[in-house]
Amino acid sequence: MRVGVLTGGGDCPGLNAVIRAVVRKGERVHGDEFVGFLDGWKGVIEGRTLPLDVEMMRGTLPKGGTVIGTSRTNPYKVDGGVEAVKATLADLEIDALIAIGGEDTLGVANKLWDEGVQVIGVPKTIDNDLSSTEVTFGFHTAVQIVSDAIDRLHTTAESHDRVMVVEVMGRHAGHIALYGGIAGGAAEILIPEETFDLDKVCERIKARHGRGRYASIVVVAEGAMPTEGTFVVQDQELDAFGHVKLGGIGNWLAKEIEDRTGFETRVTILGHIQRGGTPTAYDRVLSTRFGIAAIDAVHDGAFGHMVALRADDIVRVPLADAVGELKTVDPGLYHGVAEVFFG
Repeated sequence: MRVGVLTGGGDCPGLNAVIRAVVRKGERVHGDEFVGFLDGWKGVIEGRTLPLDVEMMRGTLPKGGTVIGTSRTNPYKVDGGVEAVKATLADLEIDALIAIGGEDTLGVANKLWDEGVQVIGVPKTIDNDLSSTEVTFGFHTAVQIVSDAIDRLHTTAESHDRVMVVEVMGRHAGHIALYGGIAGGAAEILIPEETFDLDKVCERIKARHGRGRYASIVVVAEGAMPTEGTFVVQDQELDAFGHVKLGGIGNWLAKEIEDRTGFETRVTILGHIQRGGTPTAYDRVLSTRFGIAAIDAVHDGAFGHMVALRADDIVRVPLADAVGELKTVDPGLYHGVAEVFFG
């Protein structure tokens, strides 16, 4: 078969491992030929490609990012975009398309499947917010990066008796903040699923310092909201999928905590550091399993499905189910585990 591959949305560690596995089994076991579309759906619209084979993918298992590039292009927001996608696939005689991405990328894949495009999805997002899969690759790497950063911030916070605010990614789901905060021993974890009362946060920090703990780490997801406010955003510009660009909650929170407690407070915004670098061993293995499962799904004709992890097994789920709703933080984990260590 002649198989197209694309990576869409934000990059994350493990993308190359997926492509490597797809190409390895497809070429060596099935005799497939692979076409990589450059920069996500943008490359499909414009017909920009890169041949993929086993030799090209050598050495990419530990490499972050994606060798075929990515973008947040939405064909349904580009004049003639959908028609261009179909024309490119037809002109290049693509028998099947493997789309590696998150909610937005796979949302496009689902719509195209409804219009007859033979597509298989692979779940990718460091936010871990895709329904129908227990874990998305890239998430564990992002959590490890956050945990390592918090470990380093503990020592400098203790040296200066400071409060450290750590802003992490998480637009509507706080999985990174929650897992990273628990692993790093944060004094407060603020997530989008639970609005926070800043007065109570400050009271707990003051009580903590009153007990002789003169350093506190506050982890906040970029989409977290105070009870009296809304999102803190950089501006009102929207991306191609209608999302407001977030950012700024960390700086706002640090100033408010210092003003209300009198404790010197600093902020660290991890930003795209969470997306970069080498994937953890777990994410390398999960990405490889997803890649193998994706090319198997192609040869089984299971189009319109996404590969997913459930009870440590790789299964197939309808794309419509995968993008139907976001997977948010388990309240039991937040209230039953994380809150025990607040203050």
